[in-house]
Amino acid sequence: MVSLFLFASAAASFADAPFHIGIATLTVSQAEDTYRGAEYMVKKYGDTSGGGMIKHITMPDNFMQEMETTISQIAGLADDPKIKAIVVVEAIPGTTEALRRVKEKRKDIICLTGSPQEDPNVISSVADYSVASDKIIRGYLNIYAAKKLGAKTFVIISFPRHMSYELQARRRAIFEEACKDLGLKYVFETAPDPVSDVGVAGAQQFILEKVPAWINKYGKDTAFFCTNDAQTEPLLRQVAKYGAIFIEPDLPSPLMGYPGAFGIDLKKEAGNWPAIMDKVEKTVIAAGGKGRMGTCSYSQSWATVCALTEYGKQIVEKKAKLGKPKDLLECYDTYTPGAKWFIRPYTELGTGVTNKKYQLIYQDTYIFGKGYLKLTSVKVPEKYLNLKK
Repeated sequence: MVSLFLFASAAASFADAPFHIGIATLTVSQAEDTYRGAEYMVKKYGDTSGGGMIKHITMPDNFMQEMETTISQIAGLADDPKIKAIVVVEAIPGTTEALRRVKEKRKDIICLTGSPQEDPNVISSVADYSVASDKIIRGYLNIYAAKKLGAKTFVIISFPRHMSYELQARRRAIFEEACKDLGLKYVFETAPDPVSDVGVAGAQQFILEKVPAWINKYGKDTAFFCTNDAQTEPLLRQVAKYGAIFIEPDLPSPLMGYPGAFGIDLKKEAGNWPAIMDKVEKTVIAAGGKGRMGTCSYSQSWATVCALTEYGKQIVEKKAKLGKPKDLLECYDTYTPGAKWFIRPYTELGTGVTNKKYQLIYQDTYIFGKGYLKLTSVKVPEKYLNLKK
């Protein structure tokens, strides 16, 4: 894949931009991938302080307690008369009120959000377009992919706190139903919650000790999935060591679990996703995971910041149409060469009402040593989209 990362970074190299785009992300400590996405767009189009197009602000780490700060920061972007679009990723609580204030000041500003943490209908009341991860379709595709790799059993590892969450519970139900339909044995294994008394270290140790026994019990043709990020590292290590299957992490990205599990130093490759994937792939294959372990080749958080910013830019320039999914997908493709994406509008489960301003998106899965599984072209049976927990 061709590297995307060759830009002139000197502010002087940018002529005065005809308009500005505001990007609001969390900090590096809270959400590094979104921050790096904004950083990348600043490098590409220049900082407004040097005559460029991008104004990047960061929202408070303690955003639940500092919601008014978040609101005022985002709303403050509208004070710049050259601002024509605002991108917020992750759209944390308070974003709706912030964008409402933006629209009160300037109705012409295009407001785009990624990974909204507020109700779809709430954020859509002010945002012009929103994008969220499609956990529902991915639930079915995890089982589909597991079968494609030869799995006979699918094991989900989780705990009660996670299963109390609506989307997690719906996905678990989809896992179970898809296993029935596709002929896999479904197993739920309970692990300690890392926020309980055992802590992260205890929860990770549990996985290290239990996975070999589970593989011995269910066989090597068992695909494992866990809902907790901290438990992903020890799971990956043991799956590779004992020859089981791992389709992808809960939050698919080459940076999720793999660097820690296999001691991969990615300092030189930082920000260069093709180079990151290449190094991770070689390491995983060397560890025994060829054709049995995978992830997504780009961070969706990073890609969403870049794609929404590009989309906003093209809408202002009248090169793209607001509300046209195909135009947004082309922006994703620009920043993720080689990857494929699928997008669909959100439909509320209770009412059956489709919200075209709120899109669900997912990226194709890449299996190390095998390539992309072409999951974005798989037709997911309608019943899974409406399956309740």
